Amino acid sequence: MTQTRRFARLAILAAFAAGSALAHESPAHHATALVAVGAEADEAATVDPAARRWLAGDHHVHSRYSVGWTPDPAGGPPTPEIAGDAIYPIPTNAAMAARYGLSWMVSTDHGGPNHSKVNRDMAYPELQRSRAEVPGLIQFYGMEFDTPGADHSSLIIPHTPDERDVLEGIESRFAKHEPWPSDPSWNTEPRMLEALRHMREIEQPPVVIANHPSRSATGVGEWGQDRPGELRDWNDTAPRVAIGMEGAPGHQAATLQPDGTLKPEGARGGYRNSPTLGGFDQMTARLGGFWDSMLGEGRRWWVTSTSDSHRHYTEGGSDFWPGEYSKTYVKAVPSHADILDGLRHGRVFVTTGDLISELDVVVQAGGRRAEIGEALQFARGSDVLVTIRVRDPDAANAAGRTPQVARIDLIIGDVTGPAADREAAANPTTRVARRFTAEDWRRNGEDIIVTHTLSGLTGDAYIRVRGTGGTELEPSPDPAGEDPWSDLWFYANPVFLEMATAK
Repeated sequence: MTQTRRFARLAILAAFAAGSALAHESPAHHATALVAVGAEADEAATVDPAARRWLAGDHHVHSRYSVGWTPDPAGGPPTPEIAGDAIYPIPTNAAMAARYGLSWMVSTDHGGPNHSKVNRDMAYPELQRSRAEVPGLIQFYGMEFDTPGADHSSLIIPHTPDERDVLEGIESRFAKHEPWPSDPSWNTEPRMLEALRHMREIEQPPVVIANHPSRSATGVGEWGQDRPGELRDWNDTAPRVAIGMEGAPGHQAATLQPDGTLKPEGARGGYRNSPTLGGFDQMTARLGGFWDSMLGEGRRWWVTSTSDSHRHYTEGGSDFWPGEYSKTYVKAVPSHADILDGLRHGRVFVTTGDLISELDVVVQAGGRRAEIGEALQFARGSDVLVTIRVRDPDAANAAGRTPQVARIDLIIGDVTGPAADREAAANPTTRVARRFTAEDWRRNGEDIIVTHTLSGLTGDAYIRVRGTGGTELEPSPDPAGEDPWSDLWFYANPVFLEMATAK
């Protein structure tokens, strides 16, 4: 199929669907200081929490403005090749996102020499058309930031009248591939901290989420472009901006042939050196690993799940459409501001293969309660009641299968303050408090409900919840050629438990 014919066919689909914190600031400081900002603060103050619902989205989606580059024979800057890397128009991505049940999406094209002009002059006008053509989908402007001193990250710009200027100001000044000729001084960790200091001072600051953080790792705990200490520096420098990482990377269809059969040599997520675990990055999936070390410091460090869509697997790519396989659910009302507020505050859970569609974790003690992303104060030694509600839908997923939840794990870890080692990637206190199976829960229609009482807590802690449709007690390394639809997991962001001090 020619590219022209492909775009024509996809356009039909689109039309169809359209009907200063300092660099080493104590995390204990910003753990409780994180607040909504700008328009988010205004809206958050007026939103009735009871009105919020779980809204599925994807913050890592490429369009045809993730360009290729044609060298200049005269030695000048290369010329951008539209659809040279990712191939779909933004309205096509939006239409498919809506088709697969997403409520929000971020368009995130990565850069190259003078790519800020591609985003400004080409991608942004098409995003505006996409908003008009697919009005039921909340669409953010952003980019996959060519991160100085690291791999890539999602950069989500608040929806404001000056959103185009905000992104151009960041990309043109700080994206590591922006200058021509290339300049190695743009690709350093201190420059990323400079970029974050710039971002945190913007009246309505963006959100930065580290993408596929362990894709360049060479083994378990053998980090590549993204190091634990580096991510700590990001979070310390701009805790309202650098809020987390992709828990499950995109490119999950890398093990599928165009006809849907398995590709024996394919690696989920493109993780060829150190594989994903149950489709999730090792920084998230390893019990007591890097994510738990961040939570054990009290950091508000959240995980997400995305498609990283460039080209669908049926057209020779390694990707699912936005929402077809991975979903990031944010508890919010359907507005740009409240969705972004939900991301900043960790009102988020993630799932693959539509294993679940809702997840509530409620903790209660002493007449107080807290939910995902929040903190509960409790008295020393008091009981803390945990209630977990999971929606296990009866409907078939995009693969035509109806997966069922086989187990839910309640995980707990101690919060002990800043790590002595900035490169720490372990929290030895993390443990599974209880594993629930069908014998332990009750059903109410599609809902699964379990309760558990935590007794005798004597210090600060956090809980988080995960679950699977399989039988593995811990997610194992994904072999080449694994069927992504047969290995499904979900993860909730934590609830913090803070012991009240005696007055």
